[in-house]
Formats: sequence, C-alpha cells, structure tokens
Amino acid sequence: MRQSNRFLFCGNTSGKVSLCDLRTFKLEHEFDAFSGSLSDFDVHGNLLAACGFSSRGMSELACDRFLMVFDLRMMRAVTPLQVHVDPLFLRFIPTYTSRLAIISQTGQCQFCEPTGLANLADVFHVNTVGQLLMSFDVSSSKQALAFGDSGGGVHLWSDAPEVSYNGYSRETEFALPCLVDSLPQLDWSHDLLPLSLIPMPFTSSEPLLSDWVTTQATPSPRRAPPVDPDILRTMKTVGFIGYAPNPHTRPRNQVPYKIKEVELDFDNYNQGVPESPIGRDEEPHLYMVPKKYRKVTIKYSKLGLEDFDFKHYNRTLFAGLEPHIPNAYCNCMIQVLYFLEPIRCLVQNHLCQKEFCLACELGFLFHMLDLSRGDPCQASNFLRAFRTIPEASALGLILADSDEQTGKARLGRLIQSWNRFILTQLHQETQEQEGPQAYRGASSSVLGSSGESVIGRQFGCEVENSSLCRCGKETVRSSLTLLFTMHYPEQNSLDKTIKEYDFAEILKKSICLEQSTQAWCENCEKYQPTVQTRNIRCLPDVLVINCEVNSVKEAEFWKAQAEYAFIEAKKKEEMEPPKPKEPPQPHEWCLEEELVNTEGLTFDTRVEDLRHIWIPLTLKMSVSKSQGLEMSSWPEGEELSSTEEAEGASLYDLVVTVPHVLDARTGGNLVAHIKVGETYHIRKEGVTHQQWYLFNDFLIEPIDKAEAAQFDVNWKLPAILYYARRNYHSKYDLRIKNPIEASVLLTEASLARKQRKSHATFIPLMVSEMPQAGDLVGLDAEFVTLNQEEAELRSDGTKSTIKPSQMSVARITCVRGQGPNEGVPFIDDYISTQEQVVDYLTQYSGIKPGDLDAKISSKHLTTLKSTYLKLRFLIDTGVRFVGHGLQKDFRVINLLVLKDQVVDTVYLFHMPRKRMISLRFLAWYFLDLNIQGETHDSIEDARTALALYRKYLELSRGGGNDEVRKVLKGLYEKGRKLDWKVPDCDTGDGQGSPKSMKLALH
Repeated sequence: MRQSNRFLFCGNTSGKVSLCDLRTFKLEHEFDAFSGSLSDFDVHGNLLAACGFSSRGMSELACDRFLMVFDLRMMRAVTPLQVHVDPLFLRFIPTYTSRLAIISQTGQCQFCEPTGLANLADVFHVNTVGQLLMSFDVSSSKQALAFGDSGGGVHLWSDAPEVSYNGYSRETEFALPCLVDSLPQLDWSHDLLPLSLIPMPFTSSEPLLSDWVTTQATPSPRRAPPVDPDILRTMKTVGFIGYAPNPHTRPRNQVPYKIKEVELDFDNYNQGVPESPIGRDEEPHLYMVPKKYRKVTIKYSKLGLEDFDFKHYNRTLFAGLEPHIPNAYCNCMIQVLYFLEPIRCLVQNHLCQKEFCLACELGFLFHMLDLSRGDPCQASNFLRAFRTIPEASALGLILADSDEQTGKARLGRLIQSWNRFILTQLHQETQEQEGPQAYRGASSSVLGSSGESVIGRQFGCEVENSSLCRCGKETVRSSLTLLFTMHYPEQNSLDKTIKEYDFAEILKKSICLEQSTQAWCENCEKYQPTVQTRNIRCLPDVLVINCEVNSVKEAEFWKAQAEYAFIEAKKKEEMEPPKPKEPPQPHEWCLEEELVNTEGLTFDTRVEDLRHIWIPLTLKMSVSKSQGLEMSSWPEGEELSSTEEAEGASLYDLVVTVPHVLDARTGGNLVAHIKVGETYHIRKEGVTHQQWYLFNDFLIEPIDKAEAAQFDVNWKLPAILYYARRNYHSKYDLRIKNPIEASVLLTEASLARKQRKSHATFIPLMVSEMPQAGDLVGLDAEFVTLNQEEAELRSDGTKSTIKPSQMSVARITCVRGQGPNEGVPFIDDYISTQEQVVDYLTQYSGIKPGDLDAKISSKHLTTLKSTYLKLRFLIDTGVRFVGHGLQKDFRVINLLVLKDQVVDTVYLFHMPRKRMISLRFLAWYFLDLNIQGETHDSIEDARTALALYRKYLELSRGGGNDEVRKVLKGLYEKGRKLDWKVPDCDTGDGQGSPKSMKLALH
C-alpha cells in the first residue's frame, strides 16, 4: 500500500493497482499493470511505477523486465521502462530527480529515470553471499538504502560515510498481543477488587443495541456545508485548484455544528437547481443560472475531442452542435430550423450551382443531424458560407472572435436579426430560377418548377400596409412578411404601475400595428404626419415572433405581466376543487426511471411552476373580412368545435422559444426550447410521442412544457417565439429525394487559370467505373491552418487548450481501390479558399503558398462545395473509405460517415493501450516503402493506406487474429528499438524492415 495527498494505492496479486479515495476508501480508478502478478510499486509526484510478473503458458509466471509507468494526471500508462535486471523491488529516490532504484532478488541493483532509458553502467550488485534478497527500503532522509536477505542479514548502503537519519521518527507499531494470554492476576482476598475485570458471557434476555434492523441503524454522516458564494465568485482556478481571498466570514478551521440547516442545504444543493457559484439566500439580488442553461465548453486534452464525454451532456439520440467555431451563437436557431419538418425536407431536396448557398449548406448539415445517433455535429461549412454573405456582414451578424469571447455582443438582439436574415435568405435562395435548377442536370427540386418558396408558404403572411395623410389621401401597398416584431404599450411617466395585459392582446396589436409617423405625401408634395396601419389577409402556418426585449423597460413589462398571470392562476386553483390524480402508467421508452406518455415525459406541474409564465401554450386565431384578425388564448389540448372550424378559426401551438441567458461570468449565451414532433422520435427513438427539449449547443435534455414558457427576466430573457398551426404538416410533401447524382464525379473545369491537362494528376471515373456499394476507395486529405490554437500553461507546466486551431481542407485525393486501374486517383482536388491562411503546414501537407490561388495556381483547383458533393455521392452510394487517420479528415471536411464505411489503418495496426503508429513507419515496416520524405503527398498516402489494408487482409487470412497479434507485437518491439523513426537507408546493421530482410535471405 502507498499513500499520496490524493489517493490510497493498493496493490493486488492479480497484477492490478487500485486507487481509492482517502476519506471513503471507495475505488476511484484501477490500473491493470501486469497479466500475472504484482511484486512492488511506488508513487512519487504524478508518477506511479510498478514491477511484476507476466503470464507465460498455462500457469507459468516470469519476471517482466518492463516497468509499467502511469501518469496520475491523465490516468493512463506512459511508455514502459525496460531495465536490465529482473525487478522484484523498486523505490523512488527523489534526491535530485525522481530517480528509481530497481532491485532483483539475486542482489542486482539498477538506477534510472522513470521517463528515460536504462543504462547498463547504472547496474550495481549487493553482495549477499549467496542469499536471496527478501526486502528493500529507503530511509526517509533518502541517504541510505537497506536490503534484507534470507539469511537474516541487513545490508546498508549509503553515498556518504556519515548518514543522517530522521531522529524524530515515530516508534514502530507492533500488533497487540493476545488478550487471553495476558489477563491480569486477581487476588480473591482483596475486598475492593472490581469483578468487572473478569469477562462474562451475556445471559440477559433484553435486546442489545447491535440487534437493531440495519435499515434503522444506517449511519448518517454530517454533510459538509456549501462553500461561501463570495469565495466561489472571486475564485481563480489553476488546474483543478481554486484560489480566492478569505472573506473572513467564519473562524479559521472551524465549521458551525448545525445539523438540520446543513442537511437542508445539502438536499437543496443535490436535488434542486444545479450548482452555481452565485448564492441564493446570502445575496438575494443575485440570481442563479441553472447549470443546464450555462454556456457549455469542451475540455480539450492531448487526444483532442476523443476522450471528451459528450454522453454526459446528451443522453438522447438527437445530435447537438459544437460551439467552438466562430459565429456559432446561431447553433440554437439551426436546431430550430432542423426540427421544422418542411424546412428539413426543403433544404435537403435543394441543390444549386452557387458556391456559397446557405440552403445547400443547411441541407448538408441536416443530413448529418439525421445520420447522427447522439454524437455532436459541427456547422463549420455552413458558418463558412454564412461569413461570405454580404448581407450578413452589413447587418452586423458576423462577430469578431474577441466579441464572442468577452461577451460584448448583444446576443438577444443579434439572434433576432439572424432569425429575420435566415428566413429571408432561404426564401430567396429556394425560389430563385436557375438554368437547370439542380446541380449539373440533377432532377429539379420540389419548388424549382412552381416558383413558389416553401418558406413563403410556411412563414409568409400577406400584409396590407395603409398610409393615411391628414389631407385624406390613402395609399395602400401589399407585401409579404415572414415574421412579426412585438410592440409594447407606452407607459405613463407619472404612473409607475404597469397595467395588466393579455399576451394575445399585445400580439394582435403588434401584428395589426397602427402608428403615426412623418411620411411623404404626393398630394401635399411634402412630409406630413400620417397614420400607418397594417392588416393581414391570411394566417401563416408558422407564426414567427421577435420579442424585442432589449431594454430594462421591456423586461420589467414581461415581469409584471407574468406576476399578474401567476396571481390569476393561483386564484383559479383555489376556486376549483382538487382533481383525483391517476397514477401514470409506465412506458417502454423510460429513461432513468422517468414515466412517458404520448405527450412525452410527465413532470409534476404545480401552480408554483407557473411562475414567470405569461405566454400561452396555445392560441386561437382567425381572419375575416368583416372583423379582421381575431386572437385569444386557448386551453392546451382542447380542440375547436366544427362551427369554429367552419368559420375559419385555427389553433396555434407553441413549438419554439429561444431565450437569451444572462450570465455575467461567461457573457451569456443562447439556448432553444423545442417541441420535437412525432416523426423525429420515430426516426431516432422508435416511439410515437412529442416532447419538449432544451438545446444548449451539445447539451440536450428533456424539459417540462411549463419550463419552455418560463422567462425569469432576471437571467432568462425571451428572444424568439414560434407558434405552429396544429397539424399543418399534412399540406407539405415531406419526402426527401437525394439531389446528388453521379454526374458530380465526371470531368469538371479547374478554377485555376494556369492549369493544363498535361499537369493533371488524376483520371476521372468513366461511366462504366461508377462505384458500387462496398467498393474500396483510398482517401487522404491535407489541411491548412486558418486560426492558430489558443492555449495556456498551467502552474504545473502542463498545457491546457482553450480553443483548438481552426483547420480548412486544402486538398482531397481519392484513388481507385479495385479494378484494372487500382491505385489510380480519380479525385485530386485542391480547394480554393477565400479566407486568410495563417499556416500552410507545407512540411506535413505539401501545400505551398499560391497552390490555392486561382490566379497563379497550376493545380486542379475547385470549390469546397464541388468536392464535398463528390464525397457525399460516394458516401451515399455505400463505398468503403480506406485511409490513415480518417476521423480527423472527415471532421475537418465536415462529413459524417458511418463506422462500417470506414477502414482506418491507424486502428488496424494498433494494440490496446499502446501508441498510434504513423503511416510512414507502417509503410516502411510492412511494405518496405520510404514515404513522406520531405513533405506529404496525398496520392502517395492514399495508395499506401490501400496497400496496408491489403497486407492486413493477407495476415488475417494467413493465420487469423493470433497471427495479426504476433505481427503487431513484433511491430511494436521494432518501433521501440528504433524510437519509431524510419532509418534513412538499410545499412546492413539489422535495422532494415522485415520485408527487406526476407528478400535478402532469399
């Protein structure tokens, strides 16, 4: 056993080392060090070193000459340390550095660094005169080593003639002697001798305290009180340690003993609102932001995102969106558009020839969201196209990185402008008439032929704008509007009280707006005060509302109206008799003991939960020529009568709310509450029901419908509302026909002016060569850097990645994987980019400045969209991609490929808990090829990956998994000897590849 300031370490004869909590002794982590048994281990700083035995054969154990070294910061093994003795004991001797002393049973002793290489010159011998060493230890002063042998002798080593020892060490604690043998002698003649010194059996029939039932005698430890909110608010974190000034609110090292209050605080902390650095009782003017609403961030490690647990934030099968991309503030609205079924189908059916088309990019992104099974996607290509739209820049929708990070952006106003922009942009892009509507002769989309946009049909509302001058002249104009903005009544400056209003009343006045402004009158030939009135002629299928709560005045208005509504709800509940509550029936779609019905997860909604709610969940609306727009709140779940339907009335259900979360610590963020429909649950979960969810980037969580309508304006401001006509989907064609056809793979012109046919590095596919499902395609991609990585150094010297570097794909190569032209490229596209490149990474990518510039490049230069369509067609066809490190390639290209369509050689030639091996080393070891000499070439890399896959299949067919495991073991041994560096040439000194050595033998 060993102990550090973090864990209690326990060794096991099975070869494992267990890490236990110092207070509770619960198992926190476990290292599987050796397959046989463990002989010794030691801990120093952040390192744990262990020696032991490995299994040989059925029951034979052999001393393993590899010491296992583990990093306690990352909780994983680092490179094992090979020594020259049979290790049985080891200790750290941290006199100068963290040096290790390794001892064998025969008396050999070796000193080495745990992260370096062992040297034969550091081997010494303890003269035991034929005896075996049975024990070994180091003095606390680290100046003496003691060896105990089987003959009973102790050998003492030191590096100085005079050794200093700890003169204040505690005495050794020996086991207590048996009490039965050491009972005191009793003198019976002594009158005052207590007879209780003689142990007697218990004969009474009364119950003992130890006889209580275990359930009634469960120990209940006193809970630790919550940390002072002042400390949390001023705390600065370095690594996993927080530093804050002492507020001096409590005595030093003392905690008041208040059992009831502490227990109550703990229960609220654990079961109520998630933890927050802002207190509730201490400072009532500060309001807590629940944990699920706070800005989520990705913690990057050396492995990037591979070891980040996204499942902790999302236990559904819906896909979240990653937030680290520039201008990702609109992630919540992308989710809103995705969960509107007609929009999802519209953009996936749309395909045009514009290089930067938001409808096309949304279609590609929605296709990934459809395929994902809970893993997050990223909207990098969509946001790249978004940054090139001039209108977006003119409206101020493109944020600088500094504004996003410092929280200077007014996100509430920004997302409302983005909402207006995206609806207008999609409306224009999907109704434009282009030569052939679809890409390169693909069949035309659903709306291309009619000229009417689905956006216009779904959101559009025909509006009649009337301007009446004081001279009596009236001007009427008709237009199409896609959304409405809330307008609130002006408050009397003398009367501070806010009057009570119904939401439907305010919304009706906002839609049928009447206001007085100065306008040009042609009759008077000058600017005159005019009364402008707006009326609607029809109702949209989806009513989009920008709430315009941009100041304290509007926020106070919402707060007052919510208070009025809450008081009304309490009065209503007091008047109504209590209803008997039926127990809900369990459903097969239960997550974590929750109960589900056709309306989704059931939450216990009380009147208290209706606080901060002003907006109704259902509205009844109708438009008539005589009375105009009629609007009123409607009880949720109730249907219209046949008479009301005949009069043209419709019910609109709340389906989306987008709040702006105010958080002073992070600058705030945007989330979305979305009522996900049945079709999405059928596709993802296989169940038929509707459910409200919270979407906070990659955090997705089911919520109650009341929470979706709650707006505590102290931290949660309303920004956007969507009301949808009940059952409006039935009038839309919701079929998706993939618009990407095989013609995208045929010959296309290069954007580069200097590119000639003689310079072509690939041969396009012929019609007879079109890929089929299961065909192999070798793939490799090269990248350039657009933004450098942002990182910080911690106090312990480790690097923490704050924001990863932003990469852009610069070259994509696909080679044929079978047929007479196997290994011949059919795609070798250099991707033109309009964004500034900060690093071409020429040493690793082979891309040089000028290769991506259409004016001077001699390469086959294309747009990202063109090459993306080729890869999408291959994926949709069902080909299998073979490459090295494809996970990163597909991530940067922004593609989602199913696992059974990917053959990654980095994982084929990999052993568990070992390092990943480079393509260059694998090519040298298995194929005797020396690749990637000066720079990388994607054609060479793709061909090499295909050849390695053929080699893997050959090994598998030859001897099965045992043969593959044996070959991999030899590969790792060779790699360790060469330090994973490929020799420059075969010099005959035994450093050649196995293939070249076999050829030499023949």
